[in-house]
Amino acid sequence: MAAPARPAVARHPARQILDLATGSGDVAFALARGLRPRPAITGMDFCQPMLEEAGRKKNAANDARYAEISFRHGDGLALPMPDDSVDAVTISFGLRNMADRHRALGEMRRVLRPGGRLYVLEFSQPQAWLRPLYYSYLRRVSPRLAGFLTGEASAYQYLCSSIAEFPDRAGLAAELQAAGFKPSQSVGHDPWHRGPARGREVTDGPGGSAVSRRIFRSRRCSGRLDS
Repeated sequence: MAAPARPAVARHPARQILDLATGSGDVAFALARGLRPRPAITGMDFCQPMLEEAGRKKNAANDARYAEISFRHGDGLALPMPDDSVDAVTISFGLRNMADRHRALGEMRRVLRPGGRLYVLEFSQPQAWLRPLYYSYLRRVSPRLAGFLTGEASAYQYLCSSIAEFPDRAGLAAELQAAGFKPSQSVGHDPWHRGPARGREVTDGPGGSAVSRRIFRSRRCSGRLDS
């Protein structure tokens, strides 16, 4: 899951990164392994047990590349960080779980320094032709299969409902604009094909900032706040 985020972040080196909704730290660890120069990374999450698991994984790895990673408890709706304090914010499969996305996006923008970047990796809506098959799989097949394998079908039922309620690319672009970001690029991507599809570009965001978003057509999307 962390792999798609790392190349995007690597294109624009950052000194300080906030990995929000870090969970057990997979994205933070992947960034630390792949970025040069190595940034200071704060992994933040609302769930203390997940942070404890991230700490255990860091200690067990005993990897010098993880020396600049720290884990911290924090609420995405009220980040315990000063304004203009990080160069990049990453959030992977966490934005759809925020109780108030507008408020969460506003907090991310607040802690970003001028010229900072926001990267979002998230499940999104598939193209119209794929939706019937896609949602049939999510609602009927995935929970049953997950329940058989893990005994926790309810978690996958929530996954399905949260994906279905998450906005499509146009809806999320509107939410980003409302939070103070301005879309600068939208590029479709087919997960079965490595090349990008056609996109659109609008430049010159507020306060010298703009948002660039890469959309994965069926399931994943990422974005960044660009100067």
